Amino acid sequence: MRDGHRGAVQAADLGSYSSRLRRLHEALIRGERPAGEGPRSVISASWRRSLDAGVDPDARSAPLAFEGEDIREVRSAHPMSRLLPIITGTLLEAVDADDQILLVTDARGRVLWRDGNHRTMESADEVGLADGFDWSEDAIGTNGPGTALATRRPLHVFSAEHLVRALHLWSCSAAPIVDPDSGDLLGCVDISGTTRSMHPASVALVEAAARLAESHLTLRMLERDERLRRRHERHLRALRGEPGALVTATGRIIAGDDTRQWAPRIRLPESGDRVVLPDGRSAFLEALGDGGFLLRLAGPARGPVLALSFLGAEHPSAHLDGTRLSLSLRHAEILAMLALNPRGMTAAQLSFHLYGDAGNPVTVRAEIHRLRAQLGRTIAARPYRLACVVEADFLELKRLLAGDEAAPVARAYRGPLLPRSEAPALRLEREELEGQVRARLLRRGGPEDLWAYAETEHGRNDIQILERLVTALPRHDHRAVAARIRLSGVDLP
Repeated sequence: MRDGHRGAVQAADLGSYSSRLRRLHEALIRGERPAGEGPRSVISASWRRSLDAGVDPDARSAPLAFEGEDIREVRSAHPMSRLLPIITGTLLEAVDADDQILLVTDARGRVLWRDGNHRTMESADEVGLADGFDWSEDAIGTNGPGTALATRRPLHVFSAEHLVRALHLWSCSAAPIVDPDSGDLLGCVDISGTTRSMHPASVALVEAAARLAESHLTLRMLERDERLRRRHERHLRALRGEPGALVTATGRIIAGDDTRQWAPRIRLPESGDRVVLPDGRSAFLEALGDGGFLLRLAGPARGPVLALSFLGAEHPSAHLDGTRLSLSLRHAEILAMLALNPRGMTAAQLSFHLYGDAGNPVTVRAEIHRLRAQLGRTIAARPYRLACVVEADFLELKRLLAGDEAAPVARAYRGPLLPRSEAPALRLEREELEGQVRARLLRRGGPEDLWAYAETEHGRNDIQILERLVTALPRHDHRAVAARIRLSGVDLP
């Protein structure tokens, strides 16, 4: 059975596919290895995720997420409320006539609105296909809205493709809706009905409604962009040839000088004014007061800026005033030592700290000579030092560790300092940073901070971090599930 773009099963094959699905499903639940061809890959992957999340195939209904006054508050504040007239206007009449129901969920799969055929809604109440119920994969396993949101693609889920047996009488077609401004999921639109009333091709209908809703959002976004450009074009003109761009509050670049190729979007910093562009160049943001920013590649009167990205980097990178430099590991080690010692170091000192007693100052002088071919006067002599503004991720991490908070440290730590380096001084610096980060997160870190560390090289199998995640997070949270799986593969002392 082919997966196809929308993941729909051909109508002519439904009978044989349904019989085979039920055999596969029963074998899976019994813990047996199914014989023959399995279900579509998108379904088998969803079954694995659902079982890993602890979903019970014998559950009778989706769990209730919120009710009464709570759901009314969520509805009124949710951006999907503005799209509801478009969705219902496109789908509701056809849904009602075909004995089906229409569901609209938020990005987590919780049903915000339901409408459609009244008899079908009465049956749907029995399994929680109703307002306020949670249809995420983690809550109720493979299903139209939950799996469409998990995969970010339109999908038809047919009968026994649902992991939970109680849903085998149902089929559904769902399509996610993505905010074109932020790139984030907003929610999902779904048509559900008994298997007899649902045709796999209905996925094309919900996809069309989702794209229509996204087109509406795009139009509103472009109107906002135009207003922002009109208000702030003068700031771009005032740069007088200096490279710059206009950025929205969501990080999209909507205007800039014509001499440079700008990326469509940048990641806005959590704090401060410095941002690293997708191509690695360093830039600076100036808030314009109404949610927009002016992006500049060079800060005022700062001189040359050397940006070093050495944390967790198998291939360390450096940029001088936005221009990427090609660095060998040895040159990265020299730059790291000079950045850590801003007053400068002699060739003998560099040689000892990098290579120990076996080092040779002549070798260091030769390497610095080659490095100066790229950096020019930004490396001064007598003693050797960096004669420029240095922005290094490891220096920023040391600054954050001098404070008391855990969240900024977790965001800044992307892995060990120059992990391939065997230089004695850098090994010591790497171990000290790793120990300080870990201690800060264990003492003050919340689940988000601990998970950020668990995604780094050393944190991936850290028993204390993983145990803390299992304790701090709900059982079905995907991070808690991942932590339990990793713990099961770690040799405990």
